[in-house]
Amino acid sequence: MAKDTFLNPKRTLNARGRLIDLSTPKVMGILNITPDSFYSGSRIQSTDQALFNAEAFLNEGATFLDIGAYSSRPGATNIGENEELRRLIPVIAAIREKFPEALLSVDTFRARVAYEGIQAGAHLINDISGGTLDDKMFDTVAGLKAPYILMHMRGNPQTMQKETQYKDLVLDIATYFSERVARLTASGVHDIILDPGFGFAKTLDQNYQLMQHLEDFHIFGLPLLTGISRKGMIYRLLETTPEEALNGTTVLHTIALSKGSCILRVHDVKAARQCITLTEKLKQSD
Repeated sequence: MAKDTFLNPKRTLNARGRLIDLSTPKVMGILNITPDSFYSGSRIQSTDQALFNAEAFLNEGATFLDIGAYSSRPGATNIGENEELRRLIPVIAAIREKFPEALLSVDTFRARVAYEGIQAGAHLINDISGGTLDDKMFDTVAGLKAPYILMHMRGNPQTMQKETQYKDLVLDIATYFSERVARLTASGVHDIILDPGFGFAKTLDQNYQLMQHLEDFHIFGLPLLTGISRKGMIYRLLETTPEEALNGTTVLHTIALSKGSCILRVHDVKAARQCITLTEKLKQSD
């Protein structure tokens, strides 16, 4: 079989022995087990509410559920590892028990939380820091043999918006990916998804520059995840609020799909699935 390249990109993930085909884009629904995520409609305060939202997302066509207990919005309050685990693990266990076929992602930058999340029943690790905030993360991922979402960020959620100086935005992010993909591969991690990190250590203009060049990251031959749902790059430009940013989100999802994004990480699963259905139909009409 030919080696995966930008001419022959990797389009599958192995999640606990289940082969996930990304040749048709998939949706990842966001479950925020937090009191302070930037979009109030995504905040979940109980396991019962998480189960309700999970069922709704799955019925609407989500392939993945991304479960996070640490708010990564700019300036978010830092919480300790034990508090993150206290919020997260019961929800993962409950969803795994009620919806055993659901593919669960642990949204964390802490290696211990990633490990405990996988042990509780999750399948993927979604690390906003790309391993920069916990030097044990890459070895932990390798040991777990779990798919890993490698995101670009500078600093941490408390400081990242002060870290927006780049010599060349796209080239600097590509260099970051190149270095970290090499390390992950050398550690034995086989399933890597790239997330350029919209909204993380980027200005509003830089986010749109990044979107314009999204297809450049296909050079790595790895699946791309786009996380722009209801973010500031949309509602600030449109002078509105996260609650009113669904239409703008759908517009940018369409563009991301046209540039080869394989996974959309979203608050609104039904709208994202419809976006994928329409863009896939256009491809079939060539």
